[in-house]
Amino acid sequence: MRIRLTFSKGGTLRYTGHLDLHKIWERSFRRAGLPLAYSQGFHPKPKLQLAAALPLGFSARAELLDFWTTEEIDLQSIPDALKPAMPPGLEILDIHPVGDRAPALQTEVRSAEYQVIIRGDQDANKLAKRVSDLLKAAAIPRERRGKSYDLRPLIEELQLTGENEIGMRLAAREGATGRPEEVLAALEIPIQDALIERTRLILAPE
Repeated sequence: MRIRLTFSKGGTLRYTGHLDLHKIWERSFRRAGLPLAYSQGFHPKPKLQLAAALPLGFSARAELLDFWTTEEIDLQSIPDALKPAMPPGLEILDIHPVGDRAPALQTEVRSAEYQVIIRGDQDANKLAKRVSDLLKAAAIPRERRGKSYDLRPLIEELQLTGENEIGMRLAAREGATGRPEEVLAALEIPIQDALIERTRLILAPE
């Protein structure tokens, strides 16, 4: 049985990396006594799939996790079993079954939405001008890990959502992933001045 779980991640878990988060979920399922399925082979691993890695320091409002069980299980019983086994900072928001033949969760992600709160005083007019100029740019040359790339086609939406808030939707496909910290750098906003939350993962239509 394949099940998809939606969860939020906050508090001190903002500073927990992708691999460690995977281990936290594995440990939580084990403590909850749920019949988690394992892979075959010499080194069996629990069948868990996180949709997309979240950079350190980011909180998240609606992350996705797929897991497989060895037997049919009442969906409503799963959050009740997991909650006492989960660390502070994780909260289950939704749970529903997924077809076994559905693609790997990581390959289904197409875009990600973020909400950024900018700390400190900001000139709203200057910020609005920077956002407008960025959207009008034909190309936004950036460099990541020593390689040059164009950030502009990775920005699907970018707008001011409040006096000190920016909303953005960025491409999140394999080999074409926009990073909010790169957008902030292009807007001349230091990363240390921003609180970033991933609010939604957008999957390919079924």
